[in-house]
Amino acid sequence: MEVNGAEADSEDLKLLARVNYAHFTSMQVRDGAVRGLDLHLARLDGSARQLFGRGLDAQRVRDCVRHALAGGPDAVSVRVTAFTGRLGDVVRGELVEPDLAVVTSAPAEAQPGPVRLCAVEYERDLPHVKHAGTFGLTLRRRQAVLAGYDDALFTDRYGRISEASVSNIGFHDGERVIWPEAAMLPGITMQLLQRGLDAKGIPSERREIRLGDLVAGASGSSACSAFLANSISPVLPVASIDGTALAVAPAVTDLLVDCYETNPWQTV
Repeated sequence: MEVNGAEADSEDLKLLARVNYAHFTSMQVRDGAVRGLDLHLARLDGSARQLFGRGLDAQRVRDCVRHALAGGPDAVSVRVTAFTGRLGDVVRGELVEPDLAVVTSAPAEAQPGPVRLCAVEYERDLPHVKHAGTFGLTLRRRQAVLAGYDDALFTDRYGRISEASVSNIGFHDGERVIWPEAAMLPGITMQLLQRGLDAKGIPSERREIRLGDLVAGASGSSACSAFLANSISPVLPVASIDGTALAVAPAVTDLLVDCYETNPWQTV
């Protein structure tokens, strides 16, 4: 871990361990490049403005990441966290330039699929920000796993499907991709998939989706297919949600992977 371009010291670690007023982005780096780097930089800047009152200069972020990558392996996972030791100033409404922590680790392996989801009503605080307050979503993911599922799928107070614990969810009705219309984190991979869909002229839309919309037919399965998307597993098929089996369509998965891979690697 480095903080502001230097090796993190014990005080940095103590602060990060006890304060979760922070936001972050996680990316897979290969040969010094990232898919959707521009989106990661925009996420960090926009979230910093909202949480700290000041944005994050893209060049500063890139310099910190480059420094952390120097001399390391070609394939790594990188997490960039914006935080501050001036929490009192933040609470008083002062404008604070956040510190930057960059953590490098081994590259993450894509999750095997398809996966089974357990629906639960849950809404994250400030859902459009990838912030460090992850207790609630982690607890619900754990509860889903203990119940025999692979992950939790969140619905809001109105019964609308929003997202999974650490992934966006999308649906395919045989003609188009449908993203849920609900408060959620607009994930980087979701945005990259949308770019690929637009580039290929594949229709997509946002629509309110409720569990009751995924009605199983006489066979016990819904004709709709679904997938999860995150930085580790760009397209992960969903086998079922609660008791409703969903169509697992390899052709749809291949199409979406192709859309994702149309996005170029951007050099840090």
